[in-house]
Amino acid sequence: MISYHTCPLATLGGKDTGGMNVYVRDLTRQLGRMGIHVDVFTRSQDEHVPHVLHDLGYGNRIVHIPAGPEIPLPKHQLVDFIPEFVEKIQDFASVKNLHYDLIHSHYWLSGLAARYLKEQWHVPLVHMFHTLGMMKQRVARTEDEDEIEHRIQGEKEILSIADRIIAATPAELAQLQWLYKADTQRVVVIPPGVDLSRFYPIPRDEAQEYIGVPPCDRMLLFVGRIEPLKGLDTSSKPSS
Repeated sequence: MISYHTCPLATLGGKDTGGMNVYVRDLTRQLGRMGIHVDVFTRSQDEHVPHVLHDLGYGNRIVHIPAGPEIPLPKHQLVDFIPEFVEKIQDFASVKNLHYDLIHSHYWLSGLAARYLKEQWHVPLVHMFHTLGMMKQRVARTEDEDEIEHRIQGEKEILSIADRIIAATPAELAQLQWLYKADTQRVVVIPPGVDLSRFYPIPRDEAQEYIGVPPCDRMLLFVGRIEPLKGLDTSSKPSS
């Protein structure tokens, strides 16, 4: 599994740490429960963190690959270090005498790395975008929110070589079809799972009391980081 730009064990809540981190972390743990060995490769961002961690349990590993300076970097700079990242993954697999049956990459940067590994290892590639550059470009309102053209072209290339694309929702499937002209026969919709030990229904009055909200007939709930790109300011008139 490849999560190039962010480690699934990183502290949640930052600009580049959120749902994808949880997805990769919990999917890896569940595969471990099912007896499937997974190595998650991510770019090392801290030289003081061990390069191999077993924190996912079940024998599955996080492998921090030094590629470029071991510090957090803007995503547009990370493209330059993908070849080094791929080469060191190959070195790791060779030293450990490992053969992987499948590559599962997450986000477009990981997909570009997976492209080279697929060519070298001759194994199937499953990819999940998590967010789409063309869709983000449609809602961008400032230059800072603009997506680089390299991302758009990279996503199109991944779509052309991946054996299977996983979309989280029917809406994402539609976006892949309309914006990217993707071959939808290679796209499957698999909704993310829910940790039922953490998320489960409780009585409404107890939930409101717990978060300090007075009982009322209607409440608006937003789940996500508070930033313009998430559309927090988007609203519609209530139906009559």
